[in-house]
Amino acid sequence: MQDDFNVQMNEFLPLRDVVFNTLRQAILTGELKPGERLMEIHLANKLGVSRTPIREAIRKLELEGLVTMIPRRGAEVAQITEKSMTDVLEVRRALDALCAELACERITEAETEQLHRACEAFEAAVKTRDLKKIARADVQLHDIIVQATGNQRLVQLVNNLSEQMYRYRFEYIKDASQHQRLIEEHRIIYESIVKKDRETASQAARVHIDNQKKAIIAQIRSEKTGH
Repeated sequence: MQDDFNVQMNEFLPLRDVVFNTLRQAILTGELKPGERLMEIHLANKLGVSRTPIREAIRKLELEGLVTMIPRRGAEVAQITEKSMTDVLEVRRALDALCAELACERITEAETEQLHRACEAFEAAVKTRDLKKIARADVQLHDIIVQATGNQRLVQLVNNLSEQMYRYRFEYIKDASQHQRLIEEHRIIYESIVKKDRETASQAARVHIDNQKKAIIAQIRSEKTGH
């Protein structure tokens, strides 16, 4: 197990929530890898807590689909499967297309400027080759489009999915050969929103997800076969 994730201390949160957030973040960013066993004693020692909040966190992570209980082995980080990824991306594809269409109609000048800066920030992040920075810049860019819809129900739905999505997005971002494609896709989405071209924006948002899906499925299959 890697030892580079830290307890996300927050004086306003109960310890069990701090432990849950820490383990969850480690899974979402791949610091705890798919298939890795979650040993209660090891994690308790590592995070400097008792086993009780670890056990509670593992139970909650299982409910979220991020941890699997294996008979006679205990808790493991859930594998990234084609089925789990497809389920998330199918819904996200439809929501992202809707967000892009609504943003064409409703985006403000200030949000347009934010989106432009977010595109530039993403390009700058890619140059650093820091995967966490790239993933964060990607999330921030998409969040501006979601907020620009002005639809709070839609914002809630996307937020609920975004944590699950982060795991797959991180897998995709690990592949440096896709970075230029991501920059270009962001640019097309941004330009079509500025031009209020609903059809192009919607289609570009769908293509953006489709390309992620293809790349991650290729990764999953190559890991299975060991190539």
